[in-house]
Amino acid sequence: MRLFIAEKPSLARAIAVALPGHIEKGPGCLRCGDRDVVTWCIGHLLEPAEPAHYDPRWKSWRLHDLPIFPEQWAVLPKDNVRNQLSVLESLVGQAESIVHAGDPDREGQLLVDEVLRYCRVRMPVERLLIQDLTPTAVARALSQLRDNREFRRLSHSALARQRADWLYGINLTRAYTLRYQQQGQQGVYSVGRVQTPVLGLVVERDQTIAHFDPKPFYTLTIDGTSRSEPPETFTARWRPGEAFRHAMDEEDRVLDRSVVEQVASDVDGQPGTITLARFRERNEAPPLPLSLSALQIEAGRLYGLGAKAVLDAAQSLYEKHQLITYPRSDCRYLPEEHFGQRHAVVEALQSVAPGLSQLAQQADLKRHSRAWDDGKVDAHHAIIPTSRKRPAGNLSRPEMRIYELISRYYLMQFFPDAIHREGRLELTVADHHFRATETGVLDAGWKILEIRRKEQEEKPSRPLPRLEVGDAVDCSSPRIKDRMTQPPSHFTDSTLLSAMTHIARFVADAELRKTLRETDGLGTEATRAGIIETLFKRDYLIRDGRHIKSTKKGQDLIGALPEAVSRPDMTAVWEATLEQIRQGEGDPRAFLASIENQISELLSPIRSHQPAGTTSAPAEQTGVHCPTCRAPMRERTGKFGRFWACTRFPQCKGTRPFEDDGDHQDGADQAPVPCPACFSPLVRRHGKKGWFWGCSNFPACRQTVSDVDGKPGRPQ
Repeated sequence: MRLFIAEKPSLARAIAVALPGHIEKGPGCLRCGDRDVVTWCIGHLLEPAEPAHYDPRWKSWRLHDLPIFPEQWAVLPKDNVRNQLSVLESLVGQAESIVHAGDPDREGQLLVDEVLRYCRVRMPVERLLIQDLTPTAVARALSQLRDNREFRRLSHSALARQRADWLYGINLTRAYTLRYQQQGQQGVYSVGRVQTPVLGLVVERDQTIAHFDPKPFYTLTIDGTSRSEPPETFTARWRPGEAFRHAMDEEDRVLDRSVVEQVASDVDGQPGTITLARFRERNEAPPLPLSLSALQIEAGRLYGLGAKAVLDAAQSLYEKHQLITYPRSDCRYLPEEHFGQRHAVVEALQSVAPGLSQLAQQADLKRHSRAWDDGKVDAHHAIIPTSRKRPAGNLSRPEMRIYELISRYYLMQFFPDAIHREGRLELTVADHHFRATETGVLDAGWKILEIRRKEQEEKPSRPLPRLEVGDAVDCSSPRIKDRMTQPPSHFTDSTLLSAMTHIARFVADAELRKTLRETDGLGTEATRAGIIETLFKRDYLIRDGRHIKSTKKGQDLIGALPEAVSRPDMTAVWEATLEQIRQGEGDPRAFLASIENQISELLSPIRSHQPAGTTSAPAEQTGVHCPTCRAPMRERTGKFGRFWACTRFPQCKGTRPFEDDGDHQDGADQAPVPCPACFSPLVRRHGKKGWFWGCSNFPACRQTVSDVDGKPGRPQ
């Protein structure tokens, strides 16, 4: 038997359709013909063990017990997916060969690899890389299986990230929560190596705006008139030089009106001389196809969509509708072989998005842009439309917008460069320097596919007279404009994502900033949207229209943290190191050792200020952490017996069953067992004939399953 292990049910179904033979549904798997079986994970089936698993004294939250550094790492089955893990263990035991079919990214590699390690797999494993869920694309991927050992460094990078995040989150969250509780504060103050610097960016921006002191500054323009026939007039702006540095701020704005008035008096009615005349046509190549971050930034800018809303729409287009390629990609290039699929893709996008048909018909499919470059494609490529011509049902408004945006950037590759006209005149009048510029578009080229909000539309400037160096002009009508300095804008989803993606801009150290320009970024393409949403769930951020602002709780936390924790420098270096591990240039053991040293240094000042005799834990001493937000959990009793509930309820509704509760009934109503028909989660319901399991996709799917001791049985 050849066993395929997919990351999720939708991917398993796509693989099964592409395999030869009749598909037979089994418990937690699909049997294809006589040889192949496809099974799946449901996200991570395993999770890092809780601190108390390593040492009973770590069950309670006490400063003197920190830091928590496990000697031997352990993972345990997640309670809500134990059934599926049991299915995998059984199938792995029967398999003659195994194919790893996790998503083609760091987390997808680890997700299946950790199951293989847990099941003690010793046989060779092959790797299936799927970017596109259409049957043709999956069949092509099945013919190109690779050795899973080629991706072990990707798995090492993911595992190092997981363990580092665990160490950082467990230790610093406990430390700062205990510190706040000693001061009479309530609740959990969660600290994370990525979420906290992101919060720090927002807090710093909010504080800059709150303490901003607007200052007046002044600009001066004049009219220059050529001495040609007929005379031509243009507007030029004063360019103050170093002689006026005493009157300027760091952004070269003149703050002293009397200085500007003196210059205006000096040049009024005086002749001037052209010192520079430059006119040219500039080509602008089409932008590359989209990565996830680029898609989220662009959709946020154009439509005001949040990062998670964009990711959810893209994931639906990929999994449910099979209209786009793998969305969690950080790459903006395409493999050369995809160039041969352009006719089918362009034909398909016209069917799905008829509004693009006229533009698609203007595309020159013989053009080969810089986007097709094998040397710049790794595990995954840019997000583009697939050759599928119709969705699996009606597209929602966000889904259609995201699909059309992806399609526009794909079509741009087959349009000519945009051609801009640019001109510049510089002149000297009474020893003062002025500049006039012109811009405009001569040939829109690919820009006819560009979407612009009304306020962002470029207005071409009036053409300048074609003068030459040395030509004389007459200067008149000096105009002084009073202006005020403006604070930076509050973050939006789009600008915060951009800041996370290009974090080097916010790093203070010049050498570090230089290093991070190639490998910068807070979080990954797949995690950034979730990080932002987590900060909202933990009451650190709020929305004010399109703006994202920090709460008092978020500001208090950042105010109490050392800069090493709240600034992006350290975590950006982490990401660069994780990338080195992925490339085989870094040692994960050395990386984790350095993390432990950093954590010990960060905890030292907190522990040294612990009040004498303080040994008690916070109000919640259970030692059980919420699987959703890592906050402590408290014991509760419901209609199915005892269970653990998050102390942050109702903001967080995470639960865990009691380990000594054999039935685990407390989570039964939401057990994530997939529907045998459509693979949506099954839900336990009660009807006229008693308990049964029904598809959560009802009424679109009416599949039901019998209830056997509170667990799904056979289809009815």
